[in-house]
Formats: sequence, structure tokens, C-alpha cells
Amino acid sequence: MVKITDVARRAGVSPSTVSYALSGKRPISDATRLRVQAAVRELGYRADGGRSPAGRRTKVLALAVPMRSGVHVPVVTQFAVSVVTAARAHDHDVLLLTEGEGEEALRRAADTGLADAVIVMDVQLQDPRLPLLRSRGLPSVLIGVPAEPDGLTCVDLDFRAAGELCVDHLARLGHRVVALVGSPPEVYVRRTAFARRLVEGFTSAAHRHGLTSAVHPCGTGRDAARAIAERLVRELPALTGVVVHNEPLLDPLIDAFERLGLSIPGDLSLTAVCPSPLAASARVPVTSVAVPSAELSTRAVHLLVRKLSGAPVPGATLLPPRLTERASTAPRGA
Repeated sequence: MVKITDVARRAGVSPSTVSYALSGKRPISDATRLRVQAAVRELGYRADGGRSPAGRRTKVLALAVPMRSGVHVPVVTQFAVSVVTAARAHDHDVLLLTEGEGEEALRRAADTGLADAVIVMDVQLQDPRLPLLRSRGLPSVLIGVPAEPDGLTCVDLDFRAAGELCVDHLARLGHRVVALVGSPPEVYVRRTAFARRLVEGFTSAAHRHGLTSAVHPCGTGRDAARAIAERLVRELPALTGVVVHNEPLLDPLIDAFERLGLSIPGDLSLTAVCPSPLAASARVPVTSVAVPSAELSTRAVHLLVRKLSGAPVPGATLLPPRLTERASTAPRGA
């Protein structure tokens, strides 16, 4: 077993300096801290994080949710609150890791024993954090499913099925030209798993029904809503159905279409994939597939606690989408 003295020897510092560099209890120069971290990675050192010889844990779960461009903070907050509530029910506290790229924060949590396990959010199809999770042995659950989930524990809404369900609903109402107003462009550039899979479902269902369709990433705010509404009306004059996967855009998009002379749902049916309270409280209550943040968070915590107890857990759990009809959709031409 690698000891702290081995790390100190490799980094050329004292064992106490290694301890301070990993715990952050005292200021250490960047150069020294980087040397210590490099030695930790090379040797595969795992700090005990204050655990007793009997194996007592910290009773802390980490929640890794990078705060980066395109992330909708109110929805992330819903997830975080639900994780904290579920963790407290299991007598655990929660450490929030918000570093933009997330790899260094996860490495610190693993190497210093700050947390017993971690829940990882904003998962990308080829997520750079996965090799670290696999190599460090820190128990983890992902809210999201990467392209290659082998050996990982994942839970998420079935976003591909959610995209299909929205299009199926519009097709049943007779709509023949549909568009997806998606997440901000940077979300797709990062190959964020849930956004990519929703596009796959939307496109697949549109093709299956023989519909004319288009996919447009979109920023947030009224200017972005106005620009995308004008573009859709210009490029798809027969458009009568829209799916929105961009929570803060609901009311601005309704306003933008109405300014162009299109009523919801008289001229245009609108569906969304978003948390139910947001859809229900829109100026025109929006037909939606719910993003069940509380259920996903509770399941993730439950799976993590089971892993810590040594109990078997499934590899991937996908929650089936459920569509709630509201005032924003109607038969074409109604």
C-alpha cells in the first residue's frame, strides 16, 4: 500500500506538506501542490480522509455539477436540493463540486478522501471525467448516460424516448411540419448526452411519421427567442408544431411567435421537455414531458448508498417519459 511518505519522497517534500497540499488546510505554493498531485497520480495514493481503522466513512457524498456555459442554474438547483434531501434521509451530507471542467475537483475528492462517493451530472457522451472515475475506485453514480457506460452506474430520463414522444403527440394531432428549438449551441458542442439523445429521438420520430422537420440550437433570452421564431417562420412557412428543449425560452418564445401573428395553440402547437412546474406556469400552460429531477436525484442517492453497502446495483436505469397535455397543443387547423 502506498503511504504518504512515499508521496513525499517522490515529490521531494515533507509528509506534512503532502497532507497540507491535499487537504488545503494551509497555503501551499502552486508549484509544490502540482508536484504533490503528480506524485499522488503516479503512485495511486489514496488518503484515508480521516477514516478510522475500522473503516468508518466520512458520511459525505459529493455532487459534481460543473457550472459552465449553457447550464440552466435553476434546474441544477432543483437537482442539488433533491440530492441533499435524499442524502440527509440516509444520514449523509453533500459536498458540491462546481469546477467548470470537473476533472480536478473529482481528483481532489478521490485523492483526499473528502467524500465517500460521488454523483456526477452534466454527463457528456465522451466525458473526460470517466477515466478518473474508473481508475480511482471512488464509488459513483451518473445522472446521465455516456456513450460507453460499461462498468458505470447511471440513471436518467430516457431523453431519446422523450423526443420521440413529443413528435408522436404532434403527429397524432395532424401536424406535418415540426421543429425542435434546442439547448444552447455549446451544450451540443460538448456532446452533452441528454441533449444529443433528445435530438436523436426527435429526428427518428419525425422520419418515422414522414414529417418535415428541423433542429435549431438556441441561446436564451428574448432576443434569441425572437431571432429563432423569425427564422422558423421564414424557413418553414408551413410550420405548425414546435418542441422546445430549452427551459428559460418558453415564455419568450410564446411571446415571439405571437408578435409574428401566430397564436398558441390556434396556429402553432408547442410542446416542451422540462420540469413540470415550468411548463405549467408558462403564460400559456405548455404540454410537456417532465424532467423528474426529484426522482432522478433520489434514485441516484439510493443507488450510491447501496454501492457503499456492497449491495449489487443495475448498470443503467432509464425512466420512461410521461407527457402531460396542457393548453399549448391542439389539432392542426383547430
